[in-house]
Amino acid sequence: MNARLTFTRPNTLLGATTLAAWSSWACAAMTASAILTQSIGRVAADPLLSLSGGLYEVTSRLELPHLERWAIDKKTRICLFSHEENDAIPLPVLSDNNPFAKCSAANLTTENGTFQYDIVCPGRDAAKAHAIYEIGPDRFAGRIAMVMGAKNMTMTEVQHAKRVGGCQPALGSPATRF
Repeated sequence: MNARLTFTRPNTLLGATTLAAWSSWACAAMTASAILTQSIGRVAADPLLSLSGGLYEVTSRLELPHLERWAIDKKTRICLFSHEENDAIPLPVLSDNNPFAKCSAANLTTENGTFQYDIVCPGRDAAKAHAIYEIGPDRFAGRIAMVMGAKNMTMTEVQHAKRVGGCQPALGSPATRF
């Protein structure tokens, strides 16, 4: 880089030394900034981008504390990535009668193929949840830890999914769009 820094201090005793010190500091700061930008870019890569849109067959199970072995697996087909809302929940809660239909996603973080976010609902004593997913190109697996609003009731939804095709209207198999 051939650009020169013209920042100087009005100190006559340190004039040349100060200019050289500031030039070295600026060069080091720009180098550190470039290194950090590259490493943050890799960490901030959205794992949802590696997940192909389309029709997914999801096996979900709702686990209650101390009753995990009595949980029943449920298969659902969902069509992913018709995002109309920016704050919509990226990967939905599939349990029946859940209070998260009008909730939004917050605090989205990604790291090494792991995608996490909080599900935040409006209102006092509303339900809340935290989702953690491992994402691959045509699959995902995750756990959603839920706390029902105004109660001390907790449960966890476990999901495993694989892509089974594109999102065409299926004749004999209903699919939910997200």
